[in-house]
Amino acid sequence: MVLFLTGAHGFIGHHVAQHFSKLGWLVVGIGHGAWVEREYAACGLSGWLNGEISFANLDLLATKFGVPDAIIHLAGGSSVGPSMVSPAEDFRRTVLGTADLAEWVRLHAPKAAIVMASSAAVYGAQHASAIKETDTCVPFSPYGYHKRMAELSLESYAQNFGLSVANVRLFSIYGAGLKKQLLWDSCAKLEQGNAVLSLGGHGTELRDWLHVKDAVTLLASALTHASDDAPIVNGGTGVATSVRAIAEHLTNCWGGGQTVQFSGTARAGDPQSLVADVSLSHQWGWQPQFNWQIGLAEYVAWFKDVQLKALN
Repeated sequence: MVLFLTGAHGFIGHHVAQHFSKLGWLVVGIGHGAWVEREYAACGLSGWLNGEISFANLDLLATKFGVPDAIIHLAGGSSVGPSMVSPAEDFRRTVLGTADLAEWVRLHAPKAAIVMASSAAVYGAQHASAIKETDTCVPFSPYGYHKRMAELSLESYAQNFGLSVANVRLFSIYGAGLKKQLLWDSCAKLEQGNAVLSLGGHGTELRDWLHVKDAVTLLASALTHASDDAPIVNGGTGVATSVRAIAEHLTNCWGGGQTVQFSGTARAGDPQSLVADVSLSHQWGWQPQFNWQIGLAEYVAWFKDVQLKALN
């Protein structure tokens, strides 16, 4: 079985490649990033193409490795922040890249199932309780709008041309290896030895933290549910956790006795609450295996190990 993995060079991509290669799939990656063979092979990839998702590049992969049986689509914009700075670039990567992928599949691999990693950012900022997949989408950032556009593009191809599609709206993904966003930034500040960990926002913001390994198993489950109905499923745990609780537990895991303070100014594009209703994923038979307390302890240990190796 051949799996095309877009965005394989990213954080989630590494884990997806390892998961499917261990299951015996031939995993081929495409996306952005310089990667020598020994590095991508160590992640479980049989091939890697550093480039845009284009007809020419997809044709190259199909010629060399065969037409894909499945595609997990991780490529596109990565978060709210960069989309606020460069919205046109985010649009090109997320919306146009997805449209080109869908059209290529329609013409050259119509039996391939497509699972796209979308985002809870499509829901926007107006939700105060657990969000269902059927709730109204009012995105609050270019990133959220573009993910919703990409979802609709795939839904269109599913309904009009019979492609098998599923969209997984991931919430707050974390895990060892993630070198950006709240956990990485907080650990970098803690490493400086300051007595206070200073963060933006209010600390009351609620998030649903999903370990990357749980995200991978949900993406894999979505492949078995992909259809021309283009199902959408939330990728979360259903557990609402405040940013303050995350930050304080992180400092406890760090072990330096630091206190946490917040600026009181929210970042543009950040909603107050993003927590998943996980009824549908549970109906699929999927359950998360990691709780965030254990996951944060693992993350801190990994961060300290990375910094120690850098010093040596």
